Amino acid sequence: MHITTLTPDEALVGLNTSAAGLPPAEAARRLAEFGPNRVEEVATTPLALRFAREFTHFLALTLWLAAALALFAEYANPDQGMGALGFAILGVILVNGIFSFWQEYRAERATAALRRLLPQQAKVVRDGTVMQTEVGALVPGDVILLEAGDNVPADCRLIEAFAVRVNNATLTGESLPQPRHAEAVDMGSPLAAKNLVLAGTSLVSGEARAVVFATGMRTEFGRIAHLTQTAGETQSPLQREIARLSRLVAALATALGVVFYFVGQALGLPFWDNLMFAIGIIVANVPEGLLPTVTLSLAMATQRMAKRNALVRHLPAVQTLGSTTVILSDKTGTLTTNRMAVRRVYTNGGFCSAEDCRRSWMQHAALARASLFCHNLKRAQDHGQFVLLGDPMEVALVEFAKGCGLSPAGATPVAEIPFDFERRRMSVVYEDDGMRMLYCKGALESLLEICDTIELDGAAQPLDDVRRAALLRAEDEMAQAGLRVLAFAQRALAPGGEACEERLTLAGLAGLEDPPRSEVPEAIARCHAAGIKVIMVTGDHPRTALALAREIGLVRGEAPLVLRGEALTKMSPAQLQLALDAKEVLFARVGAEQKMLIVQALQRKGEVVAVTGDGVNDAPALKTADIGIAMGLAGTDVAKEAADMVLLDDNFASIVGAVEEGRTVFDNIRKFLTYILTSNVPELVPYLAFVLLKIPLPLTVIQILAVDLGTDMLPALALGAEKPAADVMARPPRPKGEALLHRPLLVRAYLFLGLLEAAVALAAYYFVLRIAGWRYGEQLAHSDPVYLQATTACLAGIVLCQVANVFLCRHPRTSTFSFAPLPSPLLYWGVAAELTLLLIIVYTPAGNRLFGTAAIDLDVWLHTLPFVAAMVVAEEARKALTRVSARRSSSPRRGGRG
Repeated sequence: MHITTLTPDEALVGLNTSAAGLPPAEAARRLAEFGPNRVEEVATTPLALRFAREFTHFLALTLWLAAALALFAEYANPDQGMGALGFAILGVILVNGIFSFWQEYRAERATAALRRLLPQQAKVVRDGTVMQTEVGALVPGDVILLEAGDNVPADCRLIEAFAVRVNNATLTGESLPQPRHAEAVDMGSPLAAKNLVLAGTSLVSGEARAVVFATGMRTEFGRIAHLTQTAGETQSPLQREIARLSRLVAALATALGVVFYFVGQALGLPFWDNLMFAIGIIVANVPEGLLPTVTLSLAMATQRMAKRNALVRHLPAVQTLGSTTVILSDKTGTLTTNRMAVRRVYTNGGFCSAEDCRRSWMQHAALARASLFCHNLKRAQDHGQFVLLGDPMEVALVEFAKGCGLSPAGATPVAEIPFDFERRRMSVVYEDDGMRMLYCKGALESLLEICDTIELDGAAQPLDDVRRAALLRAEDEMAQAGLRVLAFAQRALAPGGEACEERLTLAGLAGLEDPPRSEVPEAIARCHAAGIKVIMVTGDHPRTALALAREIGLVRGEAPLVLRGEALTKMSPAQLQLALDAKEVLFARVGAEQKMLIVQALQRKGEVVAVTGDGVNDAPALKTADIGIAMGLAGTDVAKEAADMVLLDDNFASIVGAVEEGRTVFDNIRKFLTYILTSNVPELVPYLAFVLLKIPLPLTVIQILAVDLGTDMLPALALGAEKPAADVMARPPRPKGEALLHRPLLVRAYLFLGLLEAAVALAAYYFVLRIAGWRYGEQLAHSDPVYLQATTACLAGIVLCQVANVFLCRHPRTSTFSFAPLPSPLLYWGVAAELTLLLIIVYTPAGNRLFGTAAIDLDVWLHTLPFVAAMVVAEEARKALTRVSARRSSSPRRGGRG
């Protein structure tokens, strides 16, 4: 018989288990027999193919072209050094490809390792004790507990179910949640069976106890082949920008090579010299280190974010964070500590502190009993101690009741009406000695709809308009004090009677305090300084939300806009967008659909929206937002899977740290681009001078490669891995459509720093020629010692300028001598390696042979260094003028708003 046709008890017997679960020893035996509860990973692109891709992108194809031209030239005209050049370029392609692949592979492995910090957990019953275990350890016969927001970890037969609805979209494509129950059904498709919950689905509402009957590849999830399909990987804006930049640079380099080849032809340059010239133009304009540096920058940012408790699930989130303009934040657990405690109660028509209530609990017995029984917490074992798992608010209520001396001994829960946002309440039915009591808790407005009496001095009195008004005033007073207010009610049921939320007796109100996290006010201030708007979205009372907002500095004005969920649903899209123009706005009593409406309205306004969430109902908003941020501690599995990033500590301050890292990634890539594009100009200008001025070629192609893939590589990588600058959170968010390679960067690199470096390099070149007695128009053989020393001086001038430039490029405006933080050790190591490599190229026989150089005298160095210093002074002057201009443009104008 199929398990769907069995009763719950028969299903347990059929799997040789019981409602108390398997003994640990039997669970271990079955794990060895059936294997881990793990579906085989989706097939990914083979490593060999991914490795091959590193040699076929646009930059690599451009170098392949240059290498092919050089080898053809060697074949057609041997012994001119073109063969060595061709093999050198092939070596560059190989080294660059291997390095890029290795960095990407390491980043992928590191991200996978970080994801394992959050293994999916399941609540399993073993020998009658509830414990948490990784889903991979589940075996057939395990009894597990499920609640709203949980992913179903294996194929399970329900044995108890309370208002269960499941989302089967991953298996069946059904968009609407489907109800499930524990009764036996006629045999049918497992996908449609009403008493099964299957791996890969999730609980939208309700609670359940279920027995596992299939794990791993034996589940429906494992058997259905189409579930293992891989959607094509979507590129992030940064990845698209890098691809666009690569194509642009490669096309530009090739076009320049072709154009100047024909220019050389027109000027009567010999064919082979002209070909060398064209190849040099191409190689000089290709930033060979671009891709590995981008990968390294993203990988190191991801690692730093993990150390700051922000786990990136999708790499594009790193870049998106940098342009975030609005953060929609939950209140409880994100802005607050999520360690709640009852502080004040309202019963018998008056207020009482929690401490006084505990001392005279008999006067507040109805409220205390409702606090003790009305919850869906689970009792679990953690390191040998029994703890309550679930909502911290419910834990606080149970602790309050226990402090009054109450105990649930003897009472058994027999039914539950779970919480949902439309009702804004939940109810639990307990049975004790044949007597049944329904306990209900929720928002006061919700309970007033179903209560007709109120508990006063141990007796039920009519709940008239005067008493209703007094309750509303009491709620308002506690909410203004920043307390979260819950109302409690109860009703005696007939033996065997159904749970019925009507004609209840109101027991009173409890005000719970959840203090703000100590680091949140500073984080809010940093967001304001960074031009990021923070909007609180909570299900709490508006006054509770406003009190907390004032405490943490989120609201400072006298009249902030506070919108309730029901008002929001009545607004047109245009009205909501206009409401969001308010300088300070809060949303209270907001549900999941309303939260998504806020996200969509902000996006229509052109904002880049980050949203926090922890519940299953938050998943739509997390998916809709530009970046969804789930809670790692309190978040449901569904929320974590819908999110781009997971906060390991559920702390708002960690979001701000992640935004800082996201901005830094973009800044670092721009620093790196400025640095390498600057060196392209002094590599290009010598070729222009060679053709236009008809002088001996000041720099050879192999020497260009020595700079691009030799001396420049480590300093460039160090720039790509820089820590956040001191002012990164003092700037407004980057415009959404701003290109990585924008005009200020190009002007600074090509028309300022690049030209200065070209002047320094050519000055060093001419200095060697002048002291050797060279005269204009005189030709020099490629093996002439004077020519070798002159090109070496040109190369040394470029490298010395790049040593200074790596510090100048750390910030486009702030002075190099005052920029914080201090350079990382990697930058100093990079400069040391750069200078060491230069000395090897200049002063070792092997370096001389490979790069066509010769040793230069001390006076060449002494002649070049003042020019390098002049470049530093010129750049510092430019930065100073930029700062003055920025201050003038930001200062208030006469008659302005001030």
